[in-house]
Amino acid sequence: MIYRRFLTIALGCVLLAAGAVRANDDAVLGAHAAYRAGDPDKLARYAAALQGHALEPWAQYWGFSLRIDEAKPHDVRSFLQRHAGTYLADLLRADWLREFGRRAAWQDFERELGPLVQDDLEIRCYAWSARLARGDADAGVEARTAWLEPRELPDGCLALAETLLKTGALDADGIWQRVRVLLANSRISAARRALGALPVAEQPDEPLLTQAATSPKRLLEHPPRDLAPRAAREMVVFAATRLARSDARAAAGVLEGALGASLPRQEREYLWARIAAQAAFDLDDNALEWFARAGATPLTDEQLAWKARAALRAGRWQQVRDAIDPMSADARQDLAWTYWYGRALDAQGDAQGAREHYLRIAGQPIYYSLLATEELGGEATLPPHHEPSEAQVDVARREPELVRALELFRLGLRTEATSEWIFAVRHMDDRRLLAAAELARRAGVYDRAINTAGRTERLHDYRVRYLAPFRGVFKEYALAYELEEAWVLGLVRQESRFIVDARSGAGATGLMQLLPHTARWVAQRIGYKGYTAKRVAEVETNVTLGTRYLRYVLDGTGHPVLASAAYNAGPNRARRWRPAQATEGAIFVESIPFSETREYVKRVMANTVHYALLLEGRSASLKRRIGIIPGRDALALPDDELP
Repeated sequence: MIYRRFLTIALGCVLLAAGAVRANDDAVLGAHAAYRAGDPDKLARYAAALQGHALEPWAQYWGFSLRIDEAKPHDVRSFLQRHAGTYLADLLRADWLREFGRRAAWQDFERELGPLVQDDLEIRCYAWSARLARGDADAGVEARTAWLEPRELPDGCLALAETLLKTGALDADGIWQRVRVLLANSRISAARRALGALPVAEQPDEPLLTQAATSPKRLLEHPPRDLAPRAAREMVVFAATRLARSDARAAAGVLEGALGASLPRQEREYLWARIAAQAAFDLDDNALEWFARAGATPLTDEQLAWKARAALRAGRWQQVRDAIDPMSADARQDLAWTYWYGRALDAQGDAQGAREHYLRIAGQPIYYSLLATEELGGEATLPPHHEPSEAQVDVARREPELVRALELFRLGLRTEATSEWIFAVRHMDDRRLLAAAELARRAGVYDRAINTAGRTERLHDYRVRYLAPFRGVFKEYALAYELEEAWVLGLVRQESRFIVDARSGAGATGLMQLLPHTARWVAQRIGYKGYTAKRVAEVETNVTLGTRYLRYVLDGTGHPVLASAAYNAGPNRARRWRPAQATEGAIFVESIPFSETREYVKRVMANTVHYALLLEGRSASLKRRIGIIPGRDALALPDDELP
């Protein structure tokens, strides 16, 4: 009898606890929905139910954010003090600073600016405005970096631009600089707004701008008769830039004709630089010749990168160096250009200079570092394993920011959770990072486990950095479709970080990030029984369809590097990127036109090296893996059109 009564009481306690959890969850999700809907009163009702809850500070922040214009300074400062050094304090401080900026309350703004951690363009603009207000003329010069951002500017930056225009710190030439940047990046609406700052007589005709945007070839065939006004010339420049994006050779033909001859040398050379960079992107062999026609026009880092890639494909090592030398200091220090500069020195007989460049980047578990290590005669190895103690994990389990982040992950509020987690771990030492990574692993938040373990500098846990959850499923289907398991895991690590319900902006789903039409196509091809769109996120279904699709793209491209590119960018693009002649794999990878796909392939192949070491205990040369990409004629490929 006593035992039965005890069970009844225990069961009641469990049910009450479960009910309380559900009520708290509903309150958090309700508060978040009210915040997203901009309903402060509804938010306040939900927040009242969260007193003492781990996520109460989030509900408080959401309330402040919706009414920051009405917030009492004492209340804001009290929140900032209670949560000093946290992501939530930084978010609220940023909101408060924007409010001070909107009011032009510059003393308050500058007093609160110091502790802000995040870099926010609008707040930077307000900071320049505050300095201008107290007579700091240098702020106007620095602010031009924001003016040349290739996107719509936030209100604080637009207000700053108005001030610069009124004071003469920004002139017509500066306006045209911004317009060129915007038009080159297809920001037509923003360019129209920028043009509105010019005197009416200096603005281009609206029909001319529209034609340059929609029918550039026609405009170039029938250009304005008078190219003396800058507005007319700029529309010709825009049209030629626009045409180059779809047909670089046609744009080059225009520039070689009478219209090109009628343009001033400076504008003609500017266009040659634009056309050459586009040609390099298109893998056109004319790119280097056209870069030469750009003369002394200063090239951007992006243009210099494409010049270097064109030189790599052509095997012109001096031109590789000539393209890297003028890059900004930050660009030159990028691992890619450090490695390729070393390769260029090596090819020209300067072994010592090459070695110095390789040594700068060797020893890290990333793509170009692995290649540099191999150039030095070494190979990828696993560092000594360091596992956190239970006491260290328990300390991490009690850290409020990590607790909040894990609660947010559990509730599906992934954006907020990820931001809170990243902020929390940003200054942790290696031991705390590994403890936090293990905490995330145990909670099934695999992306944070991987990324957090990947931040360590001296102590490492590669079993977490290169996690392999669901390994039994991956191993089974890799074997079934004759795929290397390490490669499959390397690809999935890059695709989803092993988050089962991962979903991309394009609608790709699950561990292997399958698009709906791709999943349906594979299911139909293999006769997958019981297939429904809802099942694509299930582990077994996702891995079945994903590995089979990977087998299709490997068969359809003929090389793991091409197949990796195809998995990310689509098989048809990968086939178009195949070189005409056999090409070193590293040069091919560096020449992939899409930056996202280029970085994707690098990371997948580097991941594969480490999974091979972890799972199979064997050394796996990255250089041998990427090998030589066969020329188009050397590949006998199936005719199937893959999605």
